[in-house]
Amino acid sequence: MLENLKTPKMATVNEVAEITGLARHYVRQLALQNKVSHVRAGKKILINVEKLIEFLNAGESVQQE
Repeated sequence: MLENLKTPKMATVNEVAEITGLARHYVRQLALQNKVSHVRAGKKILINVEKLIEFLNAGESVQQE
């Protein structure tokens, strides 16, 4: 049952900024404005990398699941 479970790739704001070349501030703002799928883990913001890439490719907001 759990072997079929697909977990999303999550990354911190700093990691996403390194991966994409975007400014950390911009990545953080996308999350805080709910434009990309994310969760908070304490003070850290973890962003769903696949959803961020979809957002960047579409050029518009992708709804959170």
